[in-house]
Amino acid sequence: MSTEKKIGVSNSDRAHILVQAMPYIRKWAGETIVVKYGGNAMINPELKEAVMNDIVLMQLVGVNVVLVHGGGPEISGMLKKIGKESKFINGMRYTDQETMDIVQQVLAGKVNKDLVQLLENTGGKAIGLCGQDGSLLKADKLPSAEDLGFVGEIREVNSKIVRDSIAAGYIPVISTVAAGYHGEVYNINADVAAARIAAELGARKLILMTDIVGLLRDKDDESTLIPVVNVSDVPKLKREGIISGGMIPKIDCCVEAVRRGVERAHIIDGRTPHSILVELFTDEGIGTMFY
Repeated sequence: MSTEKKIGVSNSDRAHILVQAMPYIRKWAGETIVVKYGGNAMINPELKEAVMNDIVLMQLVGVNVVLVHGGGPEISGMLKKIGKESKFINGMRYTDQETMDIVQQVLAGKVNKDLVQLLENTGGKAIGLCGQDGSLLKADKLPSAEDLGFVGEIREVNSKIVRDSIAAGYIPVISTVAAGYHGEVYNINADVAAARIAAELGARKLILMTDIVGLLRDKDDESTLIPVVNVSDVPKLKREGIISGGMIPKIDCCVEAVRRGVERAHIIDGRTPHSILVELFTDEGIGTMFY
């Protein structure tokens, strides 16, 4: 049996798909797109492979792609190994000095370099960066009603090191550990960092990969997906309870990015293989778009 028959896609179908994608390839070539990578797509091996393939394909067709990542499960796993319990306050990780040391080791070390290696093995050119490199991210302590420890709020983004990496032909892979002004190191929410980096780069798109299909009118019914939202409608959607709970910070990041000049921000389902390519290179798109 031929491979063609096994996977049920004929050569003419493949050619048709490529022709359909051509206007989108032309549209996005030379543009900067920031992808925040996280959730199940970062844990499941098949999904991880699909994301790496998507990112490398984007680079090959001329898209300037920047990958920003977190690594919550890996941090929790390492803390567990040393017998330290993960503590969360209002959905944010409490980060004392010992936890911050682990965050820095895991995010800027293992997770970041593993992703660089995966992209290289897939045929891409990648370079690993963290917010401390070249003072890419400078932060102060995040003001909060409850003390969160070394959780930071971004004050400055030095996008030059990212632009230089792109110009040299690399995919920048950025872990969200930031430098303080007095020798501190801060843990930064990856969605927030991705939104700020996208704005500073003048990116055309910000894509947040999540474990949900997008914004739902009824959170228990995926058929109620809201595909397009104007950022001016977000306060009303919050009042109606459509945007609530864990969706609030993610959508606030999308609003912030758009208001800072990013043309479109998207929340897409990272559990769907090749969801990034579906968003970029098809008529239908995927998830919820904010503009």
